[in-house]
Amino acid sequence: MHIYCSKQHANTVGNRFCIQCGESLPLPQGEIIASRYQILRQLGQGGFGRTYLAEDLQQSHQKCVLKEFAPQVDKPEDIQKAKELFEREASVLKKLQHPQIPKFHISLSTKFGQKDFFFLVQDYIEGDTYWDLLDKRLSYGQNTFSEEEIVSLLKQMLPVLSYIHSKDVIHRDISPDNIILRGNTPVLIDFGGVKQLPASQGFWMTQLGANRTLLGKKGYAPEEQIRQGKAFPCSDLHSLGVSALVLLTGKEPLNIYDTYQGNWRWGTEIKVSQGLERILKKMVAYKPSDRYQNAEQVIKDLQKLSPASAPVMNKVNTNITKIKTMIAAPARRAGNLHSRTQMAVQALPLPIWMRPFAVSAVTTTAIVLVCAGTWGVVNAVVKGVSSISLPTISLPSLPSGNSDSSEAPRSSSNNRNGNISSRRSSLQIPEAFFIQTVNDIFHSRNPQLGGRNLSAGAEDEALRQQWLNIGKELLDKLEQANLSGNARQRLGSYGGQDYQNWERRANAGEFGNYTIKQLNTDTNRKFDSLFPGQRRGKLNQPTFGQIWYAIAADKVSKLERGN
Repeated sequence: MHIYCSKQHANTVGNRFCIQCGESLPLPQGEIIASRYQILRQLGQGGFGRTYLAEDLQQSHQKCVLKEFAPQVDKPEDIQKAKELFEREASVLKKLQHPQIPKFHISLSTKFGQKDFFFLVQDYIEGDTYWDLLDKRLSYGQNTFSEEEIVSLLKQMLPVLSYIHSKDVIHRDISPDNIILRGNTPVLIDFGGVKQLPASQGFWMTQLGANRTLLGKKGYAPEEQIRQGKAFPCSDLHSLGVSALVLLTGKEPLNIYDTYQGNWRWGTEIKVSQGLERILKKMVAYKPSDRYQNAEQVIKDLQKLSPASAPVMNKVNTNITKIKTMIAAPARRAGNLHSRTQMAVQALPLPIWMRPFAVSAVTTTAIVLVCAGTWGVVNAVVKGVSSISLPTISLPSLPSGNSDSSEAPRSSSNNRNGNISSRRSSLQIPEAFFIQTVNDIFHSRNPQLGGRNLSAGAEDEALRQQWLNIGKELLDKLEQANLSGNARQRLGSYGGQDYQNWERRANAGEFGNYTIKQLNTDTNRKFDSLFPGQRRGKLNQPTFGQIWYAIAADKVSKLERGN
């Protein structure tokens, strides 16, 4: 039996680090940390490390959550600084005592080999996240959340935000994934407060100015947080407002936000009563100064809502998949292109050196996917807010056609970019899916980059070429897969509901004697021939998982034609 690192390198059970790349490996079931916490299973993995379900051997085997922080630094002074900052974050988290926040128990550190690991121990919250609840409703053909349910959720969550903001803490990552329904009460989770240390790039966002780690899901987090690394109480209100819109509509932020005009699609995709629309509009306003400034203001307006106002239910989107946020790509000025199209920030994973090409095609496709970078668990960052004034947010200006050559790729690079883009377009492969998959592969092969963007300078020429080569390889594989046009067009939108539908139909005999097990076997065989070894680890749903689904979808289509 083997265990695998994130790059799918095989390792013998019992190894603490990958023998090929040195990455720390998941803690095995039964491992005891600090002679007290026994690992039951891994819950998730993010940029800062992994999260485990454990039991406290000193507290009647009570279940708890261990959040790992594995700093990727080697210098003794950096490790010492990491310890100091970790303890500082933990001390702030410890003061958060609220029934709708997981209780913080203790912080601890230990060594595996020569590397230092840190853990936060918190309550384990039983229940489904609101994303899970929405997904279940859509999977079974039920309605999305009603206005009454959303108003109730807001009234229950806003006092929690009021509490943490009074402690000068901003969550920074509110989304349906980070709210769990325990009984009849929502609980705000993922107050991790720590982030993996990129080598030589600083520690936490609150400690560094130039080398900040940006936290928050794209599409939920507002612009000032994503682009400038600033967050305020109204930033959390924005994220909560977007979460409400997603639960109301059952649609991704991309589908309810007009990236060209910079407006939410009120009245078309978002159909709610006037009273609730007025409140949500103010919560998700673009400028921080246009939003509610504290949770109490929202609560006051919610209390004014007429109970007799009839909610408008939204049509269920049965093709919803795990949230991926789409935003417009910044690039060189092209004619009278409306400035509000450019909503992206400097931290976008789309290579900067590809952005000039993106503008040339902006009239036909100006949307690129932002890689979210967390898996199931995300973090909050502690930040003092009492003395901070709200910034004036302005959209980034586009560089003029006279930009210095150091800021723009060479024409030959543009040609290569264009060739890849036109080839992708001719194959009808969604740009969002393509960019995210290439980014994921590229950064998995170059962990030393710490997820940083590539520049247009000569120092990154080899890395830019590698990115382009990966894109070409991916297109080669997708051509080799011989997928139908419909299957390629749906890449990025497949989800668990598709598989559940296939399973239901197979069990009902709609495919004759062909079983769901045979579908799995045939799909795995073809997938493995294209991407050998990739399936040994859990497939990433937004990238390789989409290709697996597309192969299966084509097989189902052939079965349908045969019957």
